[in-house]
Amino acid sequence: MNALMDFSGMFTTQGMMFLILMLGYLLSKSGMIPENGKKLLSDLTLNVTLPASIIKSFQTEFSAGIARSCAAIALVSLFIQVACTLFSGYLYPHMPHDRKRILQYSTVTSNAGILGSVVAQGIFGEMGLLYASIYLIPQRIFMWSVGMRYFTDGLDKKKILRQVALNPCIIAVGVGLVIMLFQVPLPAVLSAAVKNIASGNTLLAMLLVGNILAQVDLRTVPERDTLYYSFVRLVLVPGIVLLCCRLAGVESLVTNVAVVLSGMPGPATAAALAAKYGREEQFATKCVVLSTLLSLVTVPVWCLILA
Repeated sequence: MNALMDFSGMFTTQGMMFLILMLGYLLSKSGMIPENGKKLLSDLTLNVTLPASIIKSFQTEFSAGIARSCAAIALVSLFIQVACTLFSGYLYPHMPHDRKRILQYSTVTSNAGILGSVVAQGIFGEMGLLYASIYLIPQRIFMWSVGMRYFTDGLDKKKILRQVALNPCIIAVGVGLVIMLFQVPLPAVLSAAVKNIASGNTLLAMLLVGNILAQVDLRTVPERDTLYYSFVRLVLVPGIVLLCCRLAGVESLVTNVAVVLSGMPGPATAAALAAKYGREEQFATKCVVLSTLLSLVTVPVWCLILA
């Protein structure tokens, strides 16, 4: 793509996302989105619109080049997950136990499943969303396996495998792979339904983020630990990914998608899990909020660097 088109698409996407985010913020503050609205928006996004977007992204012609790129993005993502898991134990040495656990979880995983897919599609098109869908497979596996270790003392391996296997986004990837590999045409009515459901993904995802922002006193969000985490999540991790991809000679679009997705803000699930297991829920929420706000600046900067 032309560099000017990249910049235009990037700023248009970021601006559109910010406006919808502010709409979600205002609707929550006004009470039009109730207190339990976050769960509804999250469930609809993760279980309905995002899986539809994933299936839609796989409706493309298949080639050896696409297969190689999908394998490359999967390997890059796996490398990122393993590296983040290994090094997260050394990034927060002096933090209190509960905060350290929250920060480790929020370093291993991110909000790439919601925001990342939207950004990848908006900036890199349908191929960007396709690669993002593949990228997210290792992250979702780590989220429900290694990630849960930070909040629970023991792990039920069968339960974890069931959660991963039955995750709607993982199922959507499997369905999408069948469609792409065997070039299965969907019936016109089903294809139209998938397309229209997928079109609501950005709206619901950004309303969700706005809803999260509305539930926190923004004046208390910036503090030393949240700022340090935001630096790790938004600058350090994608910077290392870019360096490693360039040194390894990874394809340009694969590199770009990997860098942008690895630079996504903290996961909303961190706050939910912190609340469920009695950790510092407010601190987890502040990490999500601050990194989300700062990502409105860092993501365009990374796109400018990658152009």
